[in-house]
Amino acid sequence: MRASIALRSSRMLPLATIVLIPTPAAAHLNSTGLGPVYDGVAHFLTSPEDLPAVLALALWAGARGASYGRRALFVLPSAWLLGSLLGMTAVPTAGGAVLSAIWLMALGALLATDLALSLRGATALAALLGLQRGYLNGSGIEQSASGIAALFGLGGVVFVVVAIAASSVVRLRAAWARVAVRVIGSWIAASGLLVLGWSLRTHA
Repeated sequence: MRASIALRSSRMLPLATIVLIPTPAAAHLNSTGLGPVYDGVAHFLTSPEDLPAVLALALWAGARGASYGRRALFVLPSAWLLGSLLGMTAVPTAGGAVLSAIWLMALGALLATDLALSLRGATALAALLGLQRGYLNGSGIEQSASGIAALFGLGGVVFVVVAIAASSVVRLRAAWARVAVRVIGSWIAASGLLVLGWSLRTHA
């Protein structure tokens, strides 16, 4: 039985590798040549701080049930967009690698342990993540029509990622499948630990 679970869990390794692969991060958007909305989408999908955190929260919410998944689906993107708009009016800030690492470790551990939170607590967690990460994203984007369009691209892709991730696990009943999802959480938490160690090393 354990061998079967390990085999099935290992099949998810390629997906997790793609999600967690280190990529260069920048406060300002890199142009894709497809327009500002797609620039915002690309920025999120290539961010090693944002994508794994959103994925961890979405998978955890889906595993807790449909009501949790729906709450994350609407609260997280809305808070992300609001935080981005607020951040756009602020002075550009540093990447906040330590805080990003803490988010990854906390959300990864939340998923790995399948910790139970109230629906209100899950809502607050999604709102806090969205506001903080959105603010950091928005602080590096210029105040212009194209900048606002990029923010809507960011909010839209967060919505899509949460929808896909949460819906993919909300109906899982097989024990091995739920274990595989929790294994992804442990990988995300481990990646946060690596980010924390790297950030502390570079500031030493």
